[in-house]
Amino acid sequence: MSVRVSNITMSIDEDIEGLKKRAAKKARISINEIKDFKILKESIDARKKDSIKFNYTVEMFCENEDKLVARANDKDVSIEEEYNEELKLGTKKMNHRPVIIGMGPAGMFAGLFMAQKGYRPLIIERGERVEDRTKSIEKFWSTGELNLESNVQFGEGGAGTFSDGKLTTRIKDIRCDFVLRELVNAGAPKEILYSGKPHVGTDILKIVVKNIRNKIIELGGEIRFNSKLESLIVKDKAISAIIVNGEEIPCDNLILAIGHSSRDTYEMLYKSGVFMEAKAFSIGVRVEHSQAMINESQYGKYAEHPRLKAADYRLTYNTKEKRGVYSFCMCPGGEVVAAASEEKMLVTNGMSHYKRDKENANSAIVVTVGDKDFEGTSPLKGMEFQRHYERLAYLVGGGEYKAPVQLVGDFLQDRVSTKLGNIKPSYKPGYEFKELKDCLPSYVTESLKEGFVNFDRKIRGFANNDAIVTGIETRTSAPVRILRNEKLKSISIEGLYPAGEGAGFAGGIVSAAVDGLKVAENIMQDYKPLY
Repeated sequence: MSVRVSNITMSIDEDIEGLKKRAAKKARISINEIKDFKILKESIDARKKDSIKFNYTVEMFCENEDKLVARANDKDVSIEEEYNEELKLGTKKMNHRPVIIGMGPAGMFAGLFMAQKGYRPLIIERGERVEDRTKSIEKFWSTGELNLESNVQFGEGGAGTFSDGKLTTRIKDIRCDFVLRELVNAGAPKEILYSGKPHVGTDILKIVVKNIRNKIIELGGEIRFNSKLESLIVKDKAISAIIVNGEEIPCDNLILAIGHSSRDTYEMLYKSGVFMEAKAFSIGVRVEHSQAMINESQYGKYAEHPRLKAADYRLTYNTKEKRGVYSFCMCPGGEVVAAASEEKMLVTNGMSHYKRDKENANSAIVVTVGDKDFEGTSPLKGMEFQRHYERLAYLVGGGEYKAPVQLVGDFLQDRVSTKLGNIKPSYKPGYEFKELKDCLPSYVTESLKEGFVNFDRKIRGFANNDAIVTGIETRTSAPVRILRNEKLKSISIEGLYPAGEGAGFAGGIVSAAVDGLKVAENIMQDYKPLY
């Protein structure tokens, strides 16, 4: 048990060393009464550009904490109950070790937790280990030569490894703390434990992923890379084995953490009778601005202050036709990257390193699409919708995974750009000046135009002529949801546990990791460890 003190406000120029004193004052105690102290949350309040402040929540360990809280008589001073992470393990005997498909956040954290508890999981990953995956991706970006099994979407760490490593999440789940602590244990910066907008960055995340892999192996787990799930063997409506690279592997507890881009796996699962349904998602473009402009817009005169990092933004708008337009996966000081996973299809993503120190800020600006926009009745119709527009983008870009690019001013006026302004596109392997409307649905193009005009009122210069739009962004979330019951099992096949973003139950690194933990817990509550 400890004391939580919230809403401690400090000016941007106050020394952080004074935080403990401020917390003691708010709790009405002497600073000497605090035995231990740590920051739980730090956030920036930049609503008033001439008076930027930091807001803190801290945890203190003292004597007579109940009496202390009663004496303080302040809603911001409360008792923080300890969470008991011990899980009551089941008693049933496993016939075979649990198998996890995918080494993204959901599969990785399910595997780590199960390994910590003695279940010796087998993790199957179609892509390469992160060191080799990095080489394959860099080769693609420099030459346009795509590795279909190991790319920005597939491989150790999942799609988030080659993004920004953002750890923000809207879910309120105590398991988030476990995820952040394990990331720190594996080499992530300690500030992610309290930062209001934590991020790791691709450069550090690659190290973290490798360390978690080694920990799983050290604890008795096994990880097979370059290994693809090809089919399920189902007997009496229950999973009995899987086929991986032609090998039959006995299995009665299978966690599917396949990620949102495993389209061939979705097709195999659908043919195998796994019940799923089409799900809404969003598509659009990547926009690039000068990071200096975004900093000035968000921080005003404090834009160059040493305590402030590269600024981000979050923008939303509802069009006249009631479609949502919003920023997604905003990457301060980053770059736009090629993120294709199928031949002759083009899709972009955003990426930044821990320091976020490149010249451009980029973000997806996307529009919601759903069932009414997809053709046919198949649960995979949203996936085919993605494929259609990714093929168009590839053709419009002229092939070789070059991206169609347009200045925002030209995009708004329906004209092909002929030269760059002050912003240089960061996308590799290259780009061509084309009209983005030629590879997007007309209702998406018109919604984006409305959105840009609205966002320019919120961030002056957002619709500046020189800003760059690059097409296209389609992988905002899974196009399907694999239905499951209250025990998180597939409703159609016993022993099959859909998990994470690829199953339609998460939307980012932390929420996917948490969903993987939940699925692992459900198996562990039924079965005893293997050691």
